[in-house]
Amino acid sequence: MSLIGTEVLPFKAQAYKDGEFIEVTEESLKGQWSVFCFYPADFTFVCPTELEDLQNNYEELKSLGVEVYSVSTDTHFTHKGWHDSSETIGKIKYAMIGDPSQRITRNFEVLNEEDGLADRGTFIIDPDGVIQTVEINAGGIGRDADILVSKIKAAQYVRKNPGEVCPAKWKEGSETLKPSFDLVGKI
Repeated sequence: MSLIGTEVLPFKAQAYKDGEFIEVTEESLKGQWSVFCFYPADFTFVCPTELEDLQNNYEELKSLGVEVYSVSTDTHFTHKGWHDSSETIGKIKYAMIGDPSQRITRNFEVLNEEDGLADRGTFIIDPDGVIQTVEINAGGIGRDADILVSKIKAAQYVRKNPGEVCPAKWKEGSETLKPSFDLVGKI
């Protein structure tokens, strides 16, 4: 079953954010757009490049009303240790959620049971706490935050403009479609 269109299941977790530990729950997501970026583990190789890319786009994401949460099955203490010891991860200002119980990772169906680690999953969640996009990559394939920003803009446009859809490669300000009987077979 797809998670698209489903509400984020209840959870409570500790996170490291901007020099302090905070609690994050599914209720923390309500009223804003959110991105959950699952990754396998701290102190690894592809993961820091992705998390840095998210940080490099964090101000733009915030300007779109989006909060970012990275999630791994490490603890929030491990996130702090990585943040304090890595120049790359030390730049991160968004919340790094610890999920040692694997509850959140299971809820989002990205737990690799054999390894006990998260797959590379990205989820865009609307202000009602409903999942709008899902992207899951193999462990060796990093993600691109520029593409994520484009997807968020499309999701926000569709939410604000019921009855319109964004075609492939849609960019903010470009033409959308209004599905109708008259368009059938004409695209």
